[in-house]
Amino acid sequence: MDISFLLEKLSNLVLQEAALFGQVEGQVRLLKNELEWMRLVLEDADGRLSQDKRLKIWVNQIREAAYDAEDVIDDFMFKVEHQRQQRLDQLKVLRFLPTCVTFADKLSFVHELDARVKEINVTIEKILANKSRYNIQSPSLSDATASSMEVVVRREKWPPIDGEVHLVGRKDDTEAVMRMLVEGEKRRKVVAIVGMGGLGKTAISEKVFCRVKDQFDCAALVSVSHEYRIQELFMSIANTIMVDLSTEKRNEMTNMVENQLAREVSNYLKDKRYLIVLDDVWSTKVWDGLNSYFPESNRSCRVLITTRDEEIASLANSTTHQLHPLGDKDSWELFVKRTFQIQSSSIESMVCPKELEDLGRRITAKCRGLPLPIVVVGDLLSRKPKTEAFWRKILHNMEWLLSQGPQSCYGVLALSYINELPHSLKYCFLYFGTFPKDWEIEAKKLIQLWISEGLVQPRGTETMEDVAEDYLESLIRRSMIQVGKRRSNGKVKSCRIHDVFHDLAISIARDSKFFEVSRNSNYISPAGVRRLIVHDHRNCTAHHLQSLRLRSMICSLDFHAESLKSFVGAKLLTVLDITITGHHRMKQLPKEVGQLIHLKYFSLRGATLVRFPRSIGRLLNLRILDLETSIILSIPCSIWKLHQLRYLHSGYSWISNHSMLERCLSGHLGVHQLTNLRTLHLRPDSWLEISCTWEKLTQLQVLNLYEGVIKSSYKLRSPSLVKLKLEYCKLEQDPMLTLDNLPKLSVLKLIECEYLGRKMTCPSEGFPLLQSLRLVALPELQELQVEDGAMPVLKTLQIAKCPKMKKLPHALLQLKNLQLLGLEEMASDLIEEIRTTDGEEFDKIRLITKVEGNFLVRLQD
Repeated sequence: MDISFLLEKLSNLVLQEAALFGQVEGQVRLLKNELEWMRLVLEDADGRLSQDKRLKIWVNQIREAAYDAEDVIDDFMFKVEHQRQQRLDQLKVLRFLPTCVTFADKLSFVHELDARVKEINVTIEKILANKSRYNIQSPSLSDATASSMEVVVRREKWPPIDGEVHLVGRKDDTEAVMRMLVEGEKRRKVVAIVGMGGLGKTAISEKVFCRVKDQFDCAALVSVSHEYRIQELFMSIANTIMVDLSTEKRNEMTNMVENQLAREVSNYLKDKRYLIVLDDVWSTKVWDGLNSYFPESNRSCRVLITTRDEEIASLANSTTHQLHPLGDKDSWELFVKRTFQIQSSSIESMVCPKELEDLGRRITAKCRGLPLPIVVVGDLLSRKPKTEAFWRKILHNMEWLLSQGPQSCYGVLALSYINELPHSLKYCFLYFGTFPKDWEIEAKKLIQLWISEGLVQPRGTETMEDVAEDYLESLIRRSMIQVGKRRSNGKVKSCRIHDVFHDLAISIARDSKFFEVSRNSNYISPAGVRRLIVHDHRNCTAHHLQSLRLRSMICSLDFHAESLKSFVGAKLLTVLDITITGHHRMKQLPKEVGQLIHLKYFSLRGATLVRFPRSIGRLLNLRILDLETSIILSIPCSIWKLHQLRYLHSGYSWISNHSMLERCLSGHLGVHQLTNLRTLHLRPDSWLEISCTWEKLTQLQVLNLYEGVIKSSYKLRSPSLVKLKLEYCKLEQDPMLTLDNLPKLSVLKLIECEYLGRKMTCPSEGFPLLQSLRLVALPELQELQVEDGAMPVLKTLQIAKCPKMKKLPHALLQLKNLQLLGLEEMASDLIEEIRTTDGEEFDKIRLITKVEGNFLVRLQD
């Protein structure tokens, strides 16, 4: 777990309930101090794999104590708030809320909190004492801090994929890297082989090294492996290239400090044409420590590095060769050669029996072109009976490999990937296991979940969303996560995780009790599970979900409304993500949903409801409310009380007006009270006319208005808005004339709107920061007029399904920054004008226009 999240809760508890404490405050502060130390221990243990069972037990006990502390604090806050709400229901007068729960009311809760915190502090003291009592050795950090040039890279070297058998399908890659090394400029050049772990980078680098080393005056290949120091790396290089060293000089160099040894190697290389291969560079520290000692020259010197991190290749200013998974043909060939190598006397005689071929091909497909798992599975099967029964067992239960120890595919990946991830990224990576296999994951949703779970740590003045996006990019650069689609601004729109890594994430998460995945909601989860993921298509009758410890519930289910009560019974939930797969119409959510006071993330997709319960307004800690694809006939106006909301998607829903009584008791409730909003998807209504709306929504960056009328009286004056989308709306006037003064607007989309005007005009000097404009399905639009100075930084213009538009705006030809013009299902006259008109300006337009026949290749937003 991330104890930083719990420490924040403790600090808030002391501040919010300071008047209640006295002696209790001392116990809470003691607990907070202990947790600070426990956080460091867990972070260190999470980053290191140990075969010491005593250490594993000890770390698990620390984790359990931290979980107990979180339960105690959250349970206390729940009871206080629950009593507050009970009094409120009795009084029926909202303005009495501050005095609803007095000190006397809370006294019993405070005594209980005091007793339970004392008990936890005693437990923690005993756990810490057990470390010395049972001689438990925690992972040493002494080596890690011994030198600023030292690099801790990984626990053990992966089984090398070497030899001709293991280079199946890599002939072209090998030759390409060879050309990069022996051809080209005279100056020193860095070449990088980049790709996901297990693709065969080591095998290729070794093969290339053997074939080209004789073309250099000296050559060395070193592996950056288990807790290597820079000093040891240089000593390995020296031992390889300085073959004429005397024993005395070699002993002298062994005793040199890092800088001395590095200079000695550098001086030796400066007059020579050298080749240095650094295999499996995991950290930028390696390159920072070595680079300056590889001298520049005009002797065609080369440095070859292999890495799974694109950032390292970029830092080295390298010529990069990207390694990709094998195709089906090569994967099968490699599998056959590994599986039947023992019983065959030659490569040519390796053949898979016909009765096993179908199973073998399906097993190979499971590896998705990664040579490492193919080799591991092949090695396993080569030593086992060649029977259909055994191969079928492997196919249907690949997780069986997890029990095979560190030499299994997953064990190797665990040692090489997970335990070298920065602590901030480890649980973010594991979280990918909560999504179904082969799922294209919305980056937006993933980031929202990370933040809600407390997995993203504050960093300077950056927003949490920006930090989370950086986390995602870091995992992508490490070749652990693959990009599905990117937006026009370069940010990740969707991503996916390889099956092998997905299985690995689930295995490690289960072992550390980070989450449990079930295909059946009636499955009884292990005691103490914090997050439960259910992918099921049956009714949910899971009474065990009442668990006090359950914090997150992510499920895709086909069930009726009554079944939802089993979810809201887990009263300490922070994340509740439900996707309805059936077609049931439900009356409303259980009113008990309002008791989930710790809820920060609530997503309900695919539901059809008559109404939301009024109790939704009690979820005062809610940050994300996602009702996308849900149809809700009535959402109560109490939703406007959720002042912590940062993201609101109201789906295909209607928010009701507040009654006269509510207006008297609460004043005017409206969207303007959600002052923390960053993203809003909502039907347009009279709230757009309220001047204070834009004065208070100062953090709003993304606004999507849909299925409503945009009246001429509505004024969008947001100073912070970056992205605006009007979809299925009726436009009473030219929107360009009212949106042009949004100072930060970068993306504007008008999608299938009813607009009876024939012309839209982008006024002079309007849209100063607009980079992307998209107009889709405006059937009456004949002309887009762009006045001088409008849209000066526009890069992308997409126009689709506007059949009456016959000409391009003349000013469009003057836009110097325009990089892409997209046209789809447009008038043939317009397409013909672009194709045939002479002149330099149209030559440029033709270069940036994507047209296929009369259809544009569809672009991603």
